[in-house]
Amino acid sequence: MSYNIAVCIKPVPDPDFYDKITIDPRTKRITRSGIPAVINPADKNAIEAALEIKEKYGGKVTVITMAPPNAEENMREALAMGADAAYILSDREFGGADTLATSYTLAQGLKKIGQFDIIITGTESADGATTQVPAQLAQWLEIPHLWGVKKIEFINETELKVRAKIEGGSIEYFIKLPALLAVSREINRPRYTTIMGIKGAKKKPLTIYGVKDIDIDLNNIGLKGSPTQAGAVNVPSIDRKCKKLRGEPDEIADLLIRELTAAGIPLE
Repeated sequence: MSYNIAVCIKPVPDPDFYDKITIDPRTKRITRSGIPAVINPADKNAIEAALEIKEKYGGKVTVITMAPPNAEENMREALAMGADAAYILSDREFGGADTLATSYTLAQGLKKIGQFDIIITGTESADGATTQVPAQLAQWLEIPHLWGVKKIEFINETELKVRAKIEGGSIEYFIKLPALLAVSREINRPRYTTIMGIKGAKKKPLTIYGVKDIDIDLNNIGLKGSPTQAGAVNVPSIDRKCKKLRGEPDEIADLLIRELTAAGIPLE
């Protein structure tokens, strides 16, 4: 039996540019302008897990994201890794979504695309790290789910034995398909893209859906569908006082002791 597998991924700000990321005090959203996006690291493990299932049992891997149109580069990377098709859910109406609105939008997008035997996600995103979307997505789809998956074994065509992390160790579960699995970083090592993979990705289908393209309740998306709203945004000052001490080592030591004593800092 071959499997129809969906992988939900998220473009996140490139960590090399984290020092340039700011939060708009009015909208309470991350200002992403000028910040390159990369595939969320945990989601690459999800892509790899899907590809390994496809290679062993056959089937198709579809990647989906809710993101701005410029996420196409990230989706092409997923296609270059070996995914067969990609979908971007992109519309201004989706903006400002919390995890509940995000998971609803992804669920409706998945329903539009087709029936999936297995849906795979990462455990959390590098920018939000709430870990909430996988469980919420499974709830919207009304399918069983497991989080922190470290190992996947097929018992038969419709049942899996899954090892998942728990506090202080791990535990084995049996789960029937269709199901959602949020995989941990420990499950595998994501493959690199190849030149042939990159060339082939250009020919694979990539579709962008907006609000009008999927069956969606406008009250459940974006800011309107988000019960979680950010409060006041306060940026702490990281200014530090600096004073240069000059002189011979013994003189500097004496000056340093006097300065620390004057500042009320205990020396013992």
